[in-house]
Amino acid sequence: MLIAGFPAGAWGTNCYLVAPAAGEECVIIDPGHQAAQGVEDAVAKHRLKPVAVVLTHGHIDHVASVVPVCGAHDVPAWIHPEDRFMMSNPEKALGRSIGQQLMGELTVGEPDDVKELSDGAALELAGMEFSVAHAPGHTKGSVTFRMPEQADIPPVFFSGDLLFAGSIGRTDLPGGDHAEILQSLARVCLPLEDSTVVLSGHGPQTTIGRERATNPFLREVAAGLGEGFSAPPRRGM
Repeated sequence: MLIAGFPAGAWGTNCYLVAPAAGEECVIIDPGHQAAQGVEDAVAKHRLKPVAVVLTHGHIDHVASVVPVCGAHDVPAWIHPEDRFMMSNPEKALGRSIGQQLMGELTVGEPDDVKELSDGAALELAGMEFSVAHAPGHTKGSVTFRMPEQADIPPVFFSGDLLFAGSIGRTDLPGGDHAEILQSLARVCLPLEDSTVVLSGHGPQTTIGRERATNPFLREVAAGLGEGFSAPPRRGM
């Protein structure tokens, strides 16, 4: 399997291209702010043919390049219905103070073909399987994508802004909910195998085992607490 990832734009949002191998079809995950050129560079370098864009949530730092990327390759974008409005209305999604700063810089809107994700769905794209889990808390429509273990490759978990190395997504923007993100961590992350590789929306790669042992949020959720403890700042827009 080939996974080509790079941080894009002002927020360093990780965009991933996933394919069975070089020279084959691929899926693009979270083409955010200023990600379009990076996508084209990766497509050319690995001789890939995009067949779909899938989105972990609707914040503009994850979806800003959806329209040009989908248009360039004539592919659909997949997003949870509760976050779909964010593609056309980032100000409503981020709050007025942040949204107004962006509206003059970005061209927003939906690509021509939008498909909606649902909890528990199994997407068969580019010859690969992506298991979808609805994981609200950072936004109402946040989702994660999990790929099963393959031969000597451990399971891969695209966590979006649910789980980071050492932290979790912020919950202080419209649609965010601290109690809800803790519930999502417990339901979606804790059951995963320790060997599962976590590729998140921001920051470095990690594993579920490492986060189970060291991430203060995941440790407290695992202990059945989750409130009233000190932890490092959370990332994401």
